[in-house]
Order: sequence, then structure tokens, then C-alpha cells
Amino acid sequence: MPAVESQMLPIGTKALEFSLPDSDGNLHSLADGADAYVVMFICNHCPFVMHVREELARLGRAYGRRNVAIYAINSNDIERYPDDSPSKMKQEAAKWGYSFPYLFDADQSVAKAYMAACTPDVFVFDAERLLVYRGQLDDSRPSNSEPVDGRDVRAALDAILSGEEVSSRQKPSIGCSIKWKPGNEPDYF
Repeated sequence: MPAVESQMLPIGTKALEFSLPDSDGNLHSLADGADAYVVMFICNHCPFVMHVREELARLGRAYGRRNVAIYAINSNDIERYPDDSPSKMKQEAAKWGYSFPYLFDADQSVAKAYMAACTPDVFVFDAERLLVYRGQLDDSRPSNSEPVDGRDVRAALDAILSGEEVSSRQKPSIGCSIKWKPGNEPDYF
């Protein structure tokens, strides 16, 4: 399947509330009082996510202690893609050291609400929960030799945390399409 680009939800969109379980069944929602929020759609088996998962863990460690609330969400159809099941998500989070909640969007409604299209697909919100960045983690891809450093997301978070404007120069993320359940494909493609 060819790579898919993110849909670039409009800047200024309010973060949509969710209540999703982690692999232990604990529910997580957007925290109150964070200085910034990151909502990213990932999965276990996508080569684009596998390429950046160490950087995702580094981001979690670096910004989690700076009052940034970070959430990873897997919205894939686990009937057709069992490697993305909650039990495998738990293994993935432990193996790579994710310090943020890794949540399961079983009915895919959260992915649709965020207009998520691919994995990874990253959304950064300010303290008022307004979208200030969406798109790629950085310029790296499994097929190039660019550094996996989270440069674009880090720049957005650093700008928010220092009270500066986030650059309007933003590139779509590229990755595997979210694996929609048959008949549940969104209309924004």
C-alpha cells in the first residue's frame, strides 16, 4: 500500500475530548493544566512508526517532565491487524520505553474526529488546547538518511513553552494509512 499524507487539520482547531483505554483498561482523557498537548496516532506494525519509535520515547521523556501532556493513540482495525492489539501495544510501550499513555481507539471515532489519516500523525496544542502544529515528526523516512530527531515537533513544543509563535511552515506527515474497519472509512479522503 502506498504511503498516505496527513490531512492537516486547520490551525486553531480546539483539541477534541476523548476517553480511551490503555492496554490495562485504564481510561485516559486530556489532562487539565498542561502547558501543551501532543496527540499522535501511531501503531505497532507500521514501518514509518517503527522508524521513529525511539524518538517518540525520547520526546515523551524530554517533554513529559516539562508539563506537556502526551498521548499516543492506535486506531487500527485489530481484527485484520492483530499485531496492533492492546496486548501487543502493552509490549510495544514497554519495549521502547513509552512514558506516555498508549491508547486504543476501538471504534475509530477519535481518529475520525482528529481527521487522522496515517501513522504517525501528530497534533500539537497549546495550553488553551488550540491546534498550533500538525504534521510530520521530522524529515526522516525509512527510505532516507535524514536524522530521526523529532525536529519539527520539538520546535513547535519549544515555541509554545517559551511563549513564542509556532512556525506556520508545517509539512504533512507521511506514513501508513490508518487501517479502517470495513465500511468505516472516513469521508475526508
